[in-house]
Amino acid sequence: MFYAATMQSGFGFCGHDDIQRWQRALEPIRALAGPLPRRSPIGALVKSMISGRTRDAVSLAAYDRLVAAFGTPARVLAAGPADVLRCIGAVTHAEDKARYVIGALGRIAAERQGFDLGFLGELQLDDALAWLERLPGVGRKVAAATLNASTLDRPVLIVDGHVLRVLQRTGLVRRGAGGRAASEAVTRAMPEWRGHDFLDFHIGTKKLGQTLCRFDATDCARCPLRSDCRARGD
Repeated sequence: MFYAATMQSGFGFCGHDDIQRWQRALEPIRALAGPLPRRSPIGALVKSMISGRTRDAVSLAAYDRLVAAFGTPARVLAAGPADVLRCIGAVTHAEDKARYVIGALGRIAAERQGFDLGFLGELQLDDALAWLERLPGVGRKVAAATLNASTLDRPVLIVDGHVLRVLQRTGLVRRGAGGRAASEAVTRAMPEWRGHDFLDFHIGTKKLGQTLCRFDATDCARCPLRSDCRARGD
């Protein structure tokens, strides 16, 4: 059902204490996003698969249309990519995503005889991520979202383009670090954090990247991380 070896090479000059301090500094901007629904793992997987490089409102509307049209993952799989495309056509790379969704659901159904991904909560984190990343169209960002933003609530950082930009500009990770390296570096730096801590940090940094630390414009004067940021404007 759709219910609501150490990677130190990823670091720049920042670490555990910086992340903890930034988590507190980001609390006001994180609060602007409000509470997020905790979907089932399969729901979080599909939602994340169709969300890449797409505005949140557009991808959420597409996901809601998919759920309204089919109701269950089994019916989505039975419908096929053409019908999925009709629901999610407004997202970027919609044809590819429709094909990937069907491919991923088909593989899950074949291997698990259903769509219950609760077993991922029992695996070691690296094993759970690797299991998901074998699926068509699933990279580290989608795998992390499936584990962290779902009812599994697993401790791993979701790194999308906005989050990566903030982490690079502040110097938390090096400029050349990719999303996987950034996720692994922050996740391993905060062993005491629980799933909701990582989700709050993701939401806060993402909101910052969408507003004050955009790709094409920055408002450094109002940024809560300004005092620590290597890229701040004067």
